[in-house]
Amino acid sequence: MPNMSPTKVPMPEQEPDVRNKNFLEVAKGYTADMAKEEAARCLNCKHKPCVGGCPVNVRIPEFIEKVAAGEFEEAYKIITTTNGLPAVCGRVCPQESQCEGKCVRGIKGESVSIGRLERFCADYHMANSTEKAQKPESNGIKVAVIGAGPSGLTCAGDLAKKGYEVTVFEAFHTAGGVLVYGIPEFRLPKAIVKKEIENLEALGVEIQTNMVIGKVLSIDELFDMGYKACFVGSGAGLPSFMKIEGEELIGVYSANEYLTRTNLMKAYLEDYDTPIIKSKAVAVVGGGNVAMDAARCAKRLGAETVYIVYRRGMEEMPARKEEIHHAMEEGIIFKNLTNPVKILPDENGRVRAMECIEMELGEPDASGRRRPIAKEGSNFELPVDTVIMSIGTSPNPLIRSTTPGLETNRHGCLIVNEETMQTSREGVYAGGDAVTGAATVILAMGAGKQAAKSIDEYLSNS
Repeated sequence: MPNMSPTKVPMPEQEPDVRNKNFLEVAKGYTADMAKEEAARCLNCKHKPCVGGCPVNVRIPEFIEKVAAGEFEEAYKIITTTNGLPAVCGRVCPQESQCEGKCVRGIKGESVSIGRLERFCADYHMANSTEKAQKPESNGIKVAVIGAGPSGLTCAGDLAKKGYEVTVFEAFHTAGGVLVYGIPEFRLPKAIVKKEIENLEALGVEIQTNMVIGKVLSIDELFDMGYKACFVGSGAGLPSFMKIEGEELIGVYSANEYLTRTNLMKAYLEDYDTPIIKSKAVAVVGGGNVAMDAARCAKRLGAETVYIVYRRGMEEMPARKEEIHHAMEEGIIFKNLTNPVKILPDENGRVRAMECIEMELGEPDASGRRRPIAKEGSNFELPVDTVIMSIGTSPNPLIRSTTPGLETNRHGCLIVNEETMQTSREGVYAGGDAVTGAATVILAMGAGKQAAKSIDEYLSNS
């Protein structure tokens, strides 16, 4: 019998006043009984609109049916036919605007909690299965993948399953990309990412770290080394700034730097000597998920007061509702309809305050959101000692500047054929944030999956 409850089974969580002082995972995960109860809410629709809402087309009703029957390992196997990183996606995907946004149960209540069920299956498998992925028989064809983030890892995994000899070249000292440097431990434990990557290595994927393509090797040199195709999944790690007075002061970070120091360099652990300012009052400029992550990290690192400063209203914030909700619960102060004008120094060249101006919303701009307009004479000072800029990122120009014939748009993003993900260079494919600019993990994975399919077709016909 279907469970016709209009609401999801609640996710157990740490209490806000406890979790905002530690980096342990906020959501504790479903128990087996909770998972079966939630899975019973799925109506197994004939047209499966949820599948169409998933960028990697997870066979959602099929795996949920197995969960409802208590066949959790079978559910995991169904998920992994199309998704190589289910434990990650179950935690960080914006399900509310993708699979769950298409769920018919959401018409008269809450959608089925697809993401929580995906996470449960992946966690169950990791905790209970001793089965190792088997490396397929090699076809002897070498493919290079640049970047060990979600797009590159997905492309590498799909190609390895087809027998290709895949080498991933990662600029950092550890694989994972934004999964390890950008997303905090309390949202995505790094042990989870490590296990997902070990599954790919078991398939035969080789990962070489500290390999900055464009410096250590060029794409042309990779082809000279015998690689027959190349996928560029190097992300969008170049931060943007507002170009206002005071951005050069001590105490001003990009969100990328702040999160990298916190997550990858483990500034939150006392036995790591990672340089980071021990702030008392922090302003995070921006309204996306990265801004929420930076603000919540700052709170956990000991800041007494943390502000989110965003020039539009709460309704226009691009961050997931869940992330905004968690931030508010944890004591983050939202200063909406507020925009920085300049950052003010103390006598030692450190941040003393941030001068802001109040905003009001006018007519919609090109993005479809109402354009913020400054209210003349409404300037005020926000007393802070740290400012974190989280207003977007763009691709690093290193690869495009060292690869002749690789076309980009005015934002520095690689131009690709949207159906094949091929760039302007034969044999070179690209996907993820290097193509779209900063976007979601699952969209990057979808691009990696499409590119793997196209690379296979290209090499099969060569």
